Amino acid sequence: MRQVAFSSDKQSRRRITVFDTTLRDGEQTPGVSFTLSDKIEIAHQLSDIGVHVIEAGFPASSADEFSTVKTIAAEGLDTIVCGLARSVRSDVDRCIDAGVDMVHVFIPTSEIQRRHTIRKSHEEVVNTTGEIVRYARDHADKVLFSAMDATRTGILELTEVFSAAVEAGATAINVPDTVGIATPTSMQEMIRALRPKIPVTIDVHCHNDFGMATANTISAVEAGADQVQVTVNGIGERAGNADLGCTVMVIESIFGYDTGITTGRLVETSRMISRFSGIMVPPTYPVTGEFAFSHESGIHSQGVIENTSTFEPGIMTPEMVGHRRRLKLGKHVGRHAVREMLNQVRIKTDDAQMDEIISRIKQISAKGKKITEHDLYEIAETVTGTSSGGRYIELVDIAIMTGNHMIPTATVRAKVNGAEEICSSTGNGAVDAAINALIGTIPKPATLKEFNISAISEGSDAIGHVTLVVEDEKGRLFDAAASGDDVVLASTEAMINALNMVYRNGRNDH
Repeated sequence: MRQVAFSSDKQSRRRITVFDTTLRDGEQTPGVSFTLSDKIEIAHQLSDIGVHVIEAGFPASSADEFSTVKTIAAEGLDTIVCGLARSVRSDVDRCIDAGVDMVHVFIPTSEIQRRHTIRKSHEEVVNTTGEIVRYARDHADKVLFSAMDATRTGILELTEVFSAAVEAGATAINVPDTVGIATPTSMQEMIRALRPKIPVTIDVHCHNDFGMATANTISAVEAGADQVQVTVNGIGERAGNADLGCTVMVIESIFGYDTGITTGRLVETSRMISRFSGIMVPPTYPVTGEFAFSHESGIHSQGVIENTSTFEPGIMTPEMVGHRRRLKLGKHVGRHAVREMLNQVRIKTDDAQMDEIISRIKQISAKGKKITEHDLYEIAETVTGTSSGGRYIELVDIAIMTGNHMIPTATVRAKVNGAEEICSSTGNGAVDAAINALIGTIPKPATLKEFNISAISEGSDAIGHVTLVVEDEKGRLFDAAASGDDVVLASTEAMINALNMVYRNGRNDH
């Protein structure tokens, strides 16, 4: 494994700039359509975490797209706002009229693309490139030129096209792996061949058709590329693009280069895009996935309790990306992990009790049921014969009003630390309203981070099993579950279980 020790002085480190295309490529993902307010919030988030260039969209594609790009360009972001254009003057004009800082023009260069999409010869492509880049540069200080399908274009032809773009005034050139057929080796060879001949920024845009987008992007950086195009969570057409979080952390942690990205907000950014796109990040996804820093196996848990670098990279910690380390419960759990989790809430056990707790966890897990922290505490209190001293929050009553012509509203009456509290709240549905009302009854902030429901029996009266994750004000995550034939009540019970764990841990903080 390559681990690079690097200086904390960013001035002494090679700088790789980050070009994010989430706003454009994200909407090419089937079923994804961001609203204008979504796009503005995403643009601000990307700017705030240090992304250098944001491609806001393709202004010539529609009146709505033009309006969106113009709105984002006027937001006063601390980043370069870019607009996409085909190699025609009217497209460039729309970008300029939208007020973007950079115009990104592209033209197909591979034989298959030239013959079947634009019906032009190589010579015509070279001439068109010079003309359109010159025109764009006459109207904009920054012009990025892309040779569409570059990785299926011969290196001599590609060099001629890029040279024409540079001579016409392009401030950066982009090498797109449009259909994701490059390999890390072939990408390195292409960038190394281009680097001595191209005196401007070399940018790469890699697709993930074979699962190599991030690897190909990193290989390009190794070979001399200066800028990487990425999307949050790797979303994009077909199999998507190189992922922002993965790409940035490899560049920062393994190679020791500076991207300028505030990496501690990567998880936050990932979850925002999941929420807006409706595409959830798989739990095992690198860097930002739920299980990226989670440990269940006995030897793994024992190792990270002793020294986190035993079963984590070390050069990338959960805190570096805005994550939290979690010990998970399951059939492979070990006594060190269980003891550590119980110690955090001051539940003491002897060896025999610990054996019984672990045995019960494994028996339940072997039946396919997810074990939550709430389950662990219930089991431990049953085995040890102890009590946590009562529940912090107990539901007294809940009333839900919903319908196809009204906003779902929930009113919750609960005992919170012995005092009765009442809160009414609206939501996107009955469950959302109920959970919002519950959160409204407690004095300390808590945020629902994840919610899942599955049927554990068949029919219209099926039993639903709800699992959810809540984050407290210190960023700690707590999971809980509940089951029942009424989804709203099961969700409410699961949320109460989670909030009681938040209180339990807060009460036992040293």
